[in-house]
Amino acid sequence: MNISVTLNPNPLVRYLQKPSSAFTKEDIIKYMEANEIRMLNFRYVAEDGRLKSLNFVVSNRDHLDAILSAGERVDGSSLFSFMEAGSSDLYVVPRYRTAFLNPFSEVPSLEILCSFYDHKGQALESAPENILRKAHQHFMSSTGMSMKFLGELEYYVNSERSSNFPASDQKGYHESEPFAKFEAMRKEALKLIAQCGGQIKYGHAEVGTFTAGNEAYEQHEIEFLPTDPEFAADQMLIAKWVLRMLAEKLNVEISFAPKITVGKAGSGLHFHMLVEKDGKNIMLSDNGLSEVAKKVIAGILDTADALTAFGNTIPTSYLRLVPHQEAPTNICWGDRNRSALVRVPLGWTGGVENMIFDANPGVEIKPAPTDSKQTVEFRAPDGSANIHLTIAGLITAAEHGLNLPDGLERAEKLYVNGNIFHKMPEGGLEQLPTSCYESAERLSMKRDVFEANNIFPQRVIEHTINKLKQFEDKDLSERLYGKNDEIRELVLKYIHCQ
Repeated sequence: MNISVTLNPNPLVRYLQKPSSAFTKEDIIKYMEANEIRMLNFRYVAEDGRLKSLNFVVSNRDHLDAILSAGERVDGSSLFSFMEAGSSDLYVVPRYRTAFLNPFSEVPSLEILCSFYDHKGQALESAPENILRKAHQHFMSSTGMSMKFLGELEYYVNSERSSNFPASDQKGYHESEPFAKFEAMRKEALKLIAQCGGQIKYGHAEVGTFTAGNEAYEQHEIEFLPTDPEFAADQMLIAKWVLRMLAEKLNVEISFAPKITVGKAGSGLHFHMLVEKDGKNIMLSDNGLSEVAKKVIAGILDTADALTAFGNTIPTSYLRLVPHQEAPTNICWGDRNRSALVRVPLGWTGGVENMIFDANPGVEIKPAPTDSKQTVEFRAPDGSANIHLTIAGLITAAEHGLNLPDGLERAEKLYVNGNIFHKMPEGGLEQLPTSCYESAERLSMKRDVFEANNIFPQRVIEHTINKLKQFEDKDLSERLYGKNDEIRELVLKYIHCQ
């Protein structure tokens, strides 16, 4: 028995006695045969950022072997707008490490995520998962380092109002039952996401809670553990799918939308990241944050306005990026500072390793060995984000920062101490875009950073710019000011994003 996998919630990992990263085709066939699973579902992310599905009923072992060996053919023109119907066939090819048992299907089914390939058998240049893979591969080859990411997935559960134990308006942070009505749903989601392979840090109720008429709105968050960029994206997509499936099952509405109503907390999709060298986190030095970390921050801040094109993709995104809502509005960074665009959270440094002894006086304790947990957090994105492109953009921005000759000086200049919503630093700070249209303009100005080294294909950048401009939302916040009915109509239009 492999002790390292006995507590793993993924049934494939426990049965095969190996981590998912080591799954092979033969492993998947073995598991399906032993458990009499006759349904296989391919899943893949198209241009709209949502998981698509292709279902197979397995007729025999040879059939299963063929599917897992060669993948299947799909119509690319229905999945990507830039592909013409005259020559649009694509292959979807399974990535074995992503296999998991569907926790919702009445008929036992195995799910597996796929990558896109063109008619020549080459990875599709413009596929989201391939752009992310290219970004990280180039970062590793050019710097000799690697990156890890984790996401903070925030969402609202909308249901009929209950008169029992009502929660306090905008006071839902870490609230528990019976005041948090959907704690049980969140815990079920944590369990199922983990069974599907997700590596979860924790879940909790978030600040946002309010009532409107007979409806109650309750905000929650699930945060993941840091993993390689591709897996970080995969697990967040699976998490969204699991939460939506649970909402359907419980007959409640769930939304990852950036804004539910004006004046209440919006939902972000914050991304934490760290840089490793030889398997060690190098975000810290003896004097605090390392030079590498500061240069990474400089690169992200230098491209932050353009990054909104991937991370804030609908008009209501910019109703969230307003002052006093724990959402960033200006391009800056700071320690433990939730008013900053890039936040350096607490990282268990500076002698805090003795806390456990103080909390448990007189108890003999052997603390578990831990590596540095230090990350930096990019707080602009929201639930409309194209997850793969956002992480790819952050990796590209990080590499850009490492190559900036004045990266350390830029980082020092943009450091803030204190709440900028209460006191703006002398000289002011550059603002994030205030609309999709403005975001598209910023991406157009800085597209060379993302197109360098053929990470982001030109047609992906062009498509992103054109799509954002089509919203025609320039000055939308000013036009909607005080018009609550029109704001509500806009919110409902984008309530189910990505």
